[in-house]
Amino acid sequence: MLAVPATGTARAAEPERLTIDLATNTGAFHGGASGTLYGVYGDGVPSRNILEGMHVRTVSTKAQDGPQHPGADALEILPPFVDSGGQDVYIYMTDIYRGFPYQWPGADGPARLADFKEKIRKQVQQVLTMGDYKDHVVYVPFNEPEGNMFGTGTWSYNKVSWLNDPQYYFAAWKEVYRLIKSMDPEARIAGPNTSVLYDQVKGFLEYAKANDVVPDVMTWHELSSPAAVRTSVARYRQMEKQVGVGPLPINVNEYGHNYHLSVPGQVVQWVSAIEESKIDADLAYWNIDGNLNDSAVEANKGNGQWWLFNAYGQMSGHTVKVTAPHPNVQYTLQGVATLDEDKKQSRAIFGGKSGDADIVFQHIDPEVFGTTVHATVQEIPWTGQVGDSAQPLRLADQEVAVGADGTVTLPLRDMNEMSAYQVILSPGGNGGVPADPSVSWRKTYEAENATYTGSGYSRNGPEGTPANVGKFATSGAYNVGGLRTGSDGVLAFDVEVPQDGTYDLSVFANSYNLYDLVKEQGPTNVFLRVDGKDPQELRLPLGYKWVVWGHTDTTVKLTAGKHRITLAATDPDLGVTKGDAIIDKIDLALRDQHVTAPAIYEAEYATLAGARPGYTYPGASGPGAVPLPTGGSATFWVHAPADGEATVSVDHLGGGKAALSLNGERLDVPEVGGGKRGTDRVRMFLSGGVNKITVTGISRELRLDRLRVAPSSGTLVPAVYQAEHATPTGAAKVTDAYTFADGGKAVTDIGAGTANALTFDVVAERPGRHALTIRYSNAEQAPATHYNPDPIARHADLSVNGGPARRILFPTTFHFNNFWELTVPVTLKKGTNRLAFTADELPDFNGDTYNQYDQRSPYAPVIDRIAVTRLAEK
Repeated sequence: MLAVPATGTARAAEPERLTIDLATNTGAFHGGASGTLYGVYGDGVPSRNILEGMHVRTVSTKAQDGPQHPGADALEILPPFVDSGGQDVYIYMTDIYRGFPYQWPGADGPARLADFKEKIRKQVQQVLTMGDYKDHVVYVPFNEPEGNMFGTGTWSYNKVSWLNDPQYYFAAWKEVYRLIKSMDPEARIAGPNTSVLYDQVKGFLEYAKANDVVPDVMTWHELSSPAAVRTSVARYRQMEKQVGVGPLPINVNEYGHNYHLSVPGQVVQWVSAIEESKIDADLAYWNIDGNLNDSAVEANKGNGQWWLFNAYGQMSGHTVKVTAPHPNVQYTLQGVATLDEDKKQSRAIFGGKSGDADIVFQHIDPEVFGTTVHATVQEIPWTGQVGDSAQPLRLADQEVAVGADGTVTLPLRDMNEMSAYQVILSPGGNGGVPADPSVSWRKTYEAENATYTGSGYSRNGPEGTPANVGKFATSGAYNVGGLRTGSDGVLAFDVEVPQDGTYDLSVFANSYNLYDLVKEQGPTNVFLRVDGKDPQELRLPLGYKWVVWGHTDTTVKLTAGKHRITLAATDPDLGVTKGDAIIDKIDLALRDQHVTAPAIYEAEYATLAGARPGYTYPGASGPGAVPLPTGGSATFWVHAPADGEATVSVDHLGGGKAALSLNGERLDVPEVGGGKRGTDRVRMFLSGGVNKITVTGISRELRLDRLRVAPSSGTLVPAVYQAEHATPTGAAKVTDAYTFADGGKAVTDIGAGTANALTFDVVAERPGRHALTIRYSNAEQAPATHYNPDPIARHADLSVNGGPARRILFPTTFHFNNFWELTVPVTLKKGTNRLAFTADELPDFNGDTYNQYDQRSPYAPVIDRIAVTRLAEK
């Protein structure tokens, strides 16, 4: 897949064209597509890095203490969400009831409404205790009222749908609206929150205007297509004009389907429609809460969808006109683009088709860009619903002359419809040095095209398709089963590679965590061989349902030519498979100097505050550098494949000094920079997944060029402490029930009272901030009344040297024999430090009741080991 300057070479068929008109301003960049419904469980699930780096603008979530789902309590997520840059929390006030449709008690409609109003009164009283955070609350009194509370079902007000006879709903809306405003005059109220934009919404607006109860935000759901977003918003705006209200802010607070979510090439089509419409919108909640609707992975990682929203959220300035080859047609090439004249930068994100396309930038202003542009082209691949993704792949970085007509054409070849793409355009021709691609040879091999021998084979599919959007996306639409307990199956992929070398191999696979054969062991193990040699045992990813894809990664050494790579359920040297897995595909990629070189993060592409890029620095990497004045900063979202040491090289052109912060904490290392061009190398402990590195000017004006990041070892050496060698008290005990624990032992039953604790004595060579990495497992799951699995994020209260306890949330690992790592910073004194883990069930918000549906666990996770590492050293 290449992106190169256009040539005159004729092609058999003209590629499609996505045209970006930089001269047509379509409004200030809004960033509203990054909302989430039930995507935040609590502080730490997802991590604040993941939340802030995805630039999540709005969250719709349950009423505080509501029994709909575990976690996602509005007033518990409100502070961390706002502190991470979020704008508004929409409280689904109806989710104070169990079930869906909502099970509101009462002998008749008026009695049910009276009960609901009392619950609303309590919710508003709770919000009023939140100080300035309450300004970020939007009340949603009813959810899909036409289908449940004011529909025709068992739990409705009086079995009369408001779509046919609206008087009962309208009266209830007026009562509830006035109740909320009487208690909180500054309150913002959203509605009617219908499942689609019905024509009857116009009548709702007419009633609301006549009775002075017009919502502050108009909400509905768009479980349809990106094309419907544009047409529905236009239709609603026409209703407003006819009624004489608004224009109101809009939040389409559910969008997308399983087939779309996690897939950058699908979601970017929605993003383009939402951004063009200048509205807020929240990704739909089909699965588990707390993972940003299949964006967040494990404890601090993002998949391809996360990186798409990271790119989207870094857009700035104003949007410009984008003309797609098939305007407003789903499952075709669509995109969104911005121009920021102050930064002298244009960004475009697009995707949705396979094959070739030309990306055409028109009306490139020479006053902004000059006569040559610097173009960086990146790919954001699909990595599955639960598969970690590294930062976007750099396909090309090049200087391109602007045509006499003000146009630049970037040909993209061999695009993947599941990927999204980003182009960043900056001034060129100033001596900037283009970077090499970060990818080399790569190829995908579909499991359904591989050869299967032995028992148990199944070819499953088609999975999600445009005709069946409720099912999950799958590469090639099919997958293969058969590798399971008792099978002798072998799945053989015939591959051909261009040269001798080491190759990265990713196996896209899934096991359903609650399936009988999987429950016994957890991760399903299979056996890899190349040409019948060099056996490896792989543990395949678990998911919350079937066809929820992740990937297991390894390396293989191959010579140029043909090879057979096998995945087998038995191996004469290593053993037999336990569990049951389905395989989607394997990806094979040459691990050459392009891949192993340090990852490059250009300062001029970072998130800037109090600074802007400069493009007149000959010899700078990329198009330029960023002069950082005192207090000005550049923030980078940096990926690490696993918890551990990395070398962060700060390349600069001199001029001043700057300080470094990691994940919001200033590092205790000497300043970087100086009077001359140079590189400062800092060893940092990076958490597996996404890290926030901020460079802040502290004297004169450091000309920051870029960061380069590479794994390293030997400086920040972790001290590892096994849980079975720590001190359990009370009911906490060592267990050998979990075979994948390090050494086969871990500690369980921490919690249900502070007497049941686990205490470690750890030694620090010097005082200060350290990374505490906890290897844990957690598979607790609450009973559900609906299609959403309801895993519980267990917590631990950590006390250091007898100090106040800090609460840490641990996302589900899908099985107690599946261990992940979570890192938190701690302050240690020199010498011996005592770390105590306890847990107990939290009461509800007012402290006088407890959840009756086992949705707040009293237990900490199973703890396998901890590791203590210094945060940084220069």
